This record gives sequence, structure tokens and C-alpha cells, in this order.
Amino acid sequence: MAVKPLSEMKPGEKGRIGQVSGSGQVHRRLLDMGIIPQTMVEVERIAPMGDPIWIRLKGYQLSLRKNEAANIFVEVA
Repeated sequence: MAVKPLSEMKPGEKGRIGQVSGSGQVHRRLLDMGIIPQTMVEVERIAPMGDPIWIRLKGYQLSLRKNEAANIFVEVA
């Protein structure tokens, strides 16, 4: 099982969140949005310039900046 940052995943890829890094408000904001370890996540689409990234988790869609997504490490099957 490969581990890679969410920012490097392609549309349609799925995986389980393994770790959420970052510090301070960025880390707290990600956790508050439901981005926590062991949660399944799928990349739905990526904007043409690569920012933002739309993901689906826990039945809802979420948009993240590329630098935020770089703090989320996903175990991709």
C-alpha cells in the first residue's frame, strides 16, 4: 500500500487518510472539516491549474487548496 500526499492524487483515486500534518490553525481546520485518520477519501476533480482540489469524504464534497492537501497523507490501495 503506497502512501502519498492528497495533493499528488489523481481524480478517481481513493484511499484511507493515514496522517494529517501541518501546524496550528491549518491542522485544526483540517480536523474540524472531518479530515481525520482512518477516513476514506476520494479525489473527485482538480481545477485546471491544480488548485483547488475537490474531494469526497463521509458523504459530502469538500474543496481544498493544494497547500492544504499537501498536509494530508493517504494510504492508496
